[in-house]
Formats: sequence, C-alpha cells, structure tokens
Amino acid sequence: MTTTLLRLSGVGYLYRGGEGVRDVTLDVRAGEVHALVGLNGAGKSTLMKLVLGMLRAQHGTVEVLGADVPAAGPDVWASVGALVEHPLTYGELDGTTNLELAARLHGLARRDVPGAVRDVLEELDLDRYARVAVRRLSAGNTQRVGLAAALVHGPRLLVLDEPTNALDPAGIITLREALLRRAGDGAGVLVSSHHLDEVARIADRISVIAEGRMVGTLDPGGVDIERAFFATVHEAATA
Repeated sequence: MTTTLLRLSGVGYLYRGGEGVRDVTLDVRAGEVHALVGLNGAGKSTLMKLVLGMLRAQHGTVEVLGADVPAAGPDVWASVGALVEHPLTYGELDGTTNLELAARLHGLARRDVPGAVRDVLEELDLDRYARVAVRRLSAGNTQRVGLAAALVHGPRLLVLDEPTNALDPAGIITLREALLRRAGDGAGVLVSSHHLDEVARIADRISVIAEGRMVGTLDPGGVDIERAFFATVHEAATA
C-alpha cells in the first residue's frame, strides 16, 4: 500500500482582493513526483505556502506526513524540504556554511552534517562554489544553493515552487536527476512549474490549477502536453 505523505482536502484561502485558492483537493504519495502547473497568478505559490504552514487554510485541511499542519511539530518539519519563490540563503556566508546551517536547522545530527553537505554539493555540481559567498554567485547558482538546502537533510517530502527558475540547461538536468533519484528512494515530491516539457519528463502525475481551482489533469506521456494544458485552462475559463 502506497503511503500518502501530503493530503489537501477542500482547502481554501482568499486574500483581501478575492484571489487565492478555492476547494483544492490534492495528494502526494511516497515515491512519486506530483507536478502542479498553471499560468502566473493561478495560485501555485499560495498552495505551496499553505502546505508549509506559511499561510493557514481558511477552509479545509492540510496534512503533512500524517499531521495536521497547524499542529505539526519540529519532528514533522525536519522531514520536509522546501523552496518557495526565492532561495533562502545568507548572502554573506559561503555555500558550505549555508548548507551546514540548513542541515542543523532540520535536525540532522552534527556528526552527519559534513558528509551530507559534501554529497549535496557534488550532486548539484556546486563543489567549485563551496567556499564562495552566496552574494557573489549568479542567480542560477544561488538557486542551486537554495535547492541544495532543501535536499541536504534527506527529506521524506519535497515542496518546490518553480525550482528551475534561473537555472541553465545543465542545472535543469542536474535538478531533474536529483528529484528522480529522491523519488526512486521513496520520497514524495510536489513541484510547481510553468515549464510543461520539463514537468512531463519527471512527473508521475500532473494537476492543472487555474484561477485558484484544480481544473484537470494532464498525461505526462501525452504527445502535445502544451496543447492539452491550454485546452484545459480554456475549458475551465469558459465553463
């Protein structure tokens, strides 16, 4: 039986202007990549923030690793890795130190930190920047450091909002391989993106969000995923 690591049931959150998400139901299972795709402003980042407790759902429930998000403690969040909107890094510190802090903040034992940092630096091809202050890095390499911080502690659940932002083609391939490796080891991955071709390469399931609502799914193996996406969004807009 497949374990469900993330479950949203009838979740709603509206900002003062009326935008947000409405009645969203979604889950992520162990060993899979579940992609969330939508146009800018569709509600992807809001949904990610609700999953991580950065916003509290006004309706419905969000469960992470079996715990309701409002009641989830440090033991739950220690098993979650995330990047939402911007990489969370300390610009004056180098890549290694940023990753050491991320590992310790997620509860990794002190003795395990050096090996974990070394492994993720190699995995994301950051060795050459290990001792460079993050503020001196390009946007793409800063993004890689942020992604490495989400991966360093070996999370059971990954929540990544537009993770390929600023990455060059080599970085996109490196990230793709890292996510598939994690899913192959049993982690669950929720990833939002507007890069449909890239999503199709890694996703087991693809859900479409438009104007804050889940409006359909796409077949990752479909022949013309871009056409199917726009058809789904158009149908929802005219329904």
